[in-house]
Amino acid sequence: MRLWPPNIDWFRIRWSWSLPATFILFFVVAGAPFPFGSTNDLSIAFWCLCLGVAVIVAPTRDLRAPHLWLLAGIGVIVAAYAFVLHEQLSDHPWIAPFQPIWKQAADLLGVPIAPSASIVKNEAFFALGAPLANILAIVLGITVGANRDRARRLLWVIAISGALYALYGVLSFLIEPTMILWRDKTAYLGSVTGTFINRNTAAAYFGSCAVIWMLLILEDVRRRLPERHIEWKRLSLDVRTIPPKEILPQLGCLLICLMAMFMTTSRAGVGLSLLAMIVSFTLFLRKDLPPRTGIWISLGSGLAVALGLLQLLGGRVSSRFDSQGLVDEGRIEAWKSTLRIIGDNPWFGTGMGTFQWAFPPYRSPNISIRGVWDAAHSTPLELASEVGIPMALLVALGWAIMLLVLARGVFGRRRDAIIPLAAVATATLSLLHSCLDFTLQVPGYSIPFFALFGAGLAQSFRTKEARPMAEAGATRRRGEGHPTTADAAPSRVPQLHKSV
Repeated sequence: MRLWPPNIDWFRIRWSWSLPATFILFFVVAGAPFPFGSTNDLSIAFWCLCLGVAVIVAPTRDLRAPHLWLLAGIGVIVAAYAFVLHEQLSDHPWIAPFQPIWKQAADLLGVPIAPSASIVKNEAFFALGAPLANILAIVLGITVGANRDRARRLLWVIAISGALYALYGVLSFLIEPTMILWRDKTAYLGSVTGTFINRNTAAAYFGSCAVIWMLLILEDVRRRLPERHIEWKRLSLDVRTIPPKEILPQLGCLLICLMAMFMTTSRAGVGLSLLAMIVSFTLFLRKDLPPRTGIWISLGSGLAVALGLLQLLGGRVSSRFDSQGLVDEGRIEAWKSTLRIIGDNPWFGTGMGTFQWAFPPYRSPNISIRGVWDAAHSTPLELASEVGIPMALLVALGWAIMLLVLARGVFGRRRDAIIPLAAVATATLSLLHSCLDFTLQVPGYSIPFFALFGAGLAQSFRTKEARPMAEAGATRRRGEGHPTTADAAPSRVPQLHKSV
């Protein structure tokens, strides 16, 4: 019994210079969610160190011109980040204005205070870890994922590790719901969080892994069907011919991820994950659906199945929708307050990592006085408030280009389209969820899936396979085995017969 298809052999991999970078990437992708979502500085620094070493020794021979253009675009974003970081950390910024809070503090205290473009000095340096880890992960995903075999292994590593974390989350909730690993669980005692602190991030993670498992199962089943196009009348008979031991482990992993996702009771996480599964299911089978009404039938049936699963496994999620709606009122007020922060600091923001200090003066009176808002619960708004509108727009442009490239891979590739499809589905899920929460700000989630985004980008272009054909052509031109007319004639007969 095996989880992965027979064409992936993990134990017969020849040594090459790509192995260190590949194994480091797999280790980071599988391990990042473990230490409480890797939200502390020590974990982030460790993952940055591992990814940095892997980038240094990363393979480059499979990279081609489109990949280099992608890396150049990432380089532009890195340069912009470096410029903003300089302005916020420097005692003498080039163009950024000083925050007026420093002059006010100096006047109140009656002592001179060196001003800064950030409201908290040097905080931007400590907040750099998570964005740096994401950048290193996507760069490594592109370089390692330029090879189709390594890209597929990365997909399986994310899927298998996600199923193991989901299994742990369900079992720990049933056995000892007041603990997360070796620490006491202080919040979300009635929800599964796995190794994460926040149930919303856990829901997005388990839902993303469920999307990957569903696509892997669909690809395996589709590959076993004899017809070029699915005969829907015979589909049940064809599926019965598949040996159960070859498909049940994958179905079990999908079920575990779905169970853990529903047990998080996260409204946005569950809803967006189900939406991503419906759309990716339809895109994967789009060529086998009836030409006019097939897509709508698939979307409608997928929605019906999702609602059925929501009623069967997600009763507590449905009750939260009924009682609280889609979005909390306090969260909407927090977004309005964040917009006021952006309005007062449009160009360079208040400083990377300073939201929890910038928010109190702008806190809406309609928000409950209970608790501390250390996040805007909207990553795009928080990013704009900390680094300014120009930098936020550049990052948004990068996301738009990435989604377009991944869409090109989904609709343009015939083989291995599952990799860009998994990447675009999880990217859309995480982006939409981050507009309502802070999923992409948790390295335990962002590092594995930024690596997947990179692999999906690399596989959105045709894999380089012309080298063996070119060598064969060169051999023929040298006169080795040059075919004669008698040898070539029989090869045309089947083609003629097929055309007739």
